[in-house]
Amino acid sequence: MTPKTETDLAQMITDASGPLRITGGGTRPIGRVIGTPLDLSALSGVTLYEPGALTLVAQAGTPVAEIETLLAAENQRLAFEPMDHRALLGTTGTPTIGGIVAANVSGPRRISVGAARDFMLGVRFVDGSGTVIKNGGRVMKNVTGYDLVKLMSGSYGTLGVLTEVSLKVLPAVETSLTLTLKNLDDSTAIKAMSAALCSPFEVTGVAHTPSTATTHFRLEGFAVSVAYRADELSKKLAPFGRTTEAQTDWAAIRDVHAFAKQEGDVWRISVKPSDAAALVAKLGAVSVQYDWGGGLIWALCPEGHDLRAAMGHTAGHATLIRGKGCGPTFHPEPAPIAAITAGLRAKFDPRNILNPGIMS
Repeated sequence: MTPKTETDLAQMITDASGPLRITGGGTRPIGRVIGTPLDLSALSGVTLYEPGALTLVAQAGTPVAEIETLLAAENQRLAFEPMDHRALLGTTGTPTIGGIVAANVSGPRRISVGAARDFMLGVRFVDGSGTVIKNGGRVMKNVTGYDLVKLMSGSYGTLGVLTEVSLKVLPAVETSLTLTLKNLDDSTAIKAMSAALCSPFEVTGVAHTPSTATTHFRLEGFAVSVAYRADELSKKLAPFGRTTEAQTDWAAIRDVHAFAKQEGDVWRISVKPSDAAALVAKLGAVSVQYDWGGGLIWALCPEGHDLRAAMGHTAGHATLIRGKGCGPTFHPEPAPIAAITAGLRAKFDPRNILNPGIMS
């Protein structure tokens, strides 16, 4: 089913007699989803863009590339630099803005500007009973009671099918520079990344690649400011070694290209940076990559490896991004949170037809 309007979508959901599998560009088939495909690619197009107000409104099926091209013409950007999963998952298709919001997809710059949900101003969606719901607005200053905007961001289509999103955008950066340190072990690299993040030098990306023993620190902004901050950050990092400037492919780090053609399961782990190195040491992973200063770990593991069991009592959560793995795709929720989640789904999707199984 491919609705061409929001009204069409609402009618299709109302008439549905069984589960629906919601798809946008088809680039992120995460989770064990069952049901009739509901393709939102025809709900496409930017409906409002006000560069002076730093706001953009687009239908859910609008390609991210189309939005980025439009923003670039006005020297603006999606500051949360959403990840493109195609290389890692071996998929084709076109990433859409609805899919980005539904999965709350954010890149390395999340540590400095926030996640995708932090840039959401408003949403329109159709719930599981076929009711069209609007929440938030099209400007930065809006007060609307319950914040369904944040609730829908990262709900993976289980509470409603997005039809339109309103976003805050930011100016593009004039200059980007990356400093690197070499030959640090994981624990020392995380200490260096934490030192950079705790400094006043506005680092917008910190990542560590154990396979090349390289630690990356990104600075962005006006050229004069970047040059000054790079010099000061080098002094701050001097106890960890001599920094050098490098041409770092942050898109490759963001999209985890290192694991793209390697066999095995890929896990995405969120954890306290201070726990990251010790956790990795006991995971049994083939390879890992650290982002967000160590708060995000990408782990490549043998197929079927029970990574969550290896985590033990370490605080955090692991999501199976690629592969069969063991157990549910998403980390099991504590009982109180699971009860709230079930209550929300019962309210927004009483027939349990929207992406059933994606969380299991």
